[in-house]
Amino acid sequence: MSEEKTVVKKKYYDYISVGQRTSQESYFVQQHDKNRLLKELKEKFTNNQTLIVVKNKRSADTLVTFFKELCITNALAIHGNHRASQIEEAASSFNTKDLGILITTDRILETLSLQNVELLINYDLPFEHPDYFKRLRLVDEIAESISLIDPEDENALASIELMMKCEMKEVELENFEHTPRINISKKNRVKKPRHNKKKKVAKLDAESTK
Repeated sequence: MSEEKTVVKKKYYDYISVGQRTSQESYFVQQHDKNRLLKELKEKFTNNQTLIVVKNKRSADTLVTFFKELCITNALAIHGNHRASQIEEAASSFNTKDLGILITTDRILETLSLQNVELLINYDLPFEHPDYFKRLRLVDEIAESISLIDPEDENALASIELMMKCEMKEVELENFEHTPRINISKKNRVKKPRHNKKKKVAKLDAESTK
């Protein structure tokens, strides 16, 4: 009897392939409301090995402080102010699951070899759109990606969705109250929000500046 041949399907890692086979959700929220939204998602990210990516060092450190206020003590931020040995130790602790939540920037993330990422939280979309897919490959097909989208990130989101030829699933939290942005200029205000919820938020923004 002849042996059956096993056909191995080739796996592609281009933007479209990674984007379409990986679970992605988006939450549209003002920047200043992001921590409150994370509090609502607490159960989800405290029960998974979670990677949170932010734009800058300050946001990373602020998140650690915020998590401590929520009595979440297994979160650690690493960024350019840390020594290479500290960064390596943090990555190792995450890979062995001694550390549950790792917060970092794209610049540091590209130097890490992370394993066991069960949940990716894009606290901020990256400055460079291709960096989003570097993040996404860490949870490619096996885990979930969540993006917190500020109104000023909607153009970046549109570019990312165009690159991967699909849209992120939009999720709304029941009873989550969006608050208006304070002292924003007309120049930075989003004129054409993409979603109905964002229209309500934009209206609140306009009222807060009157």
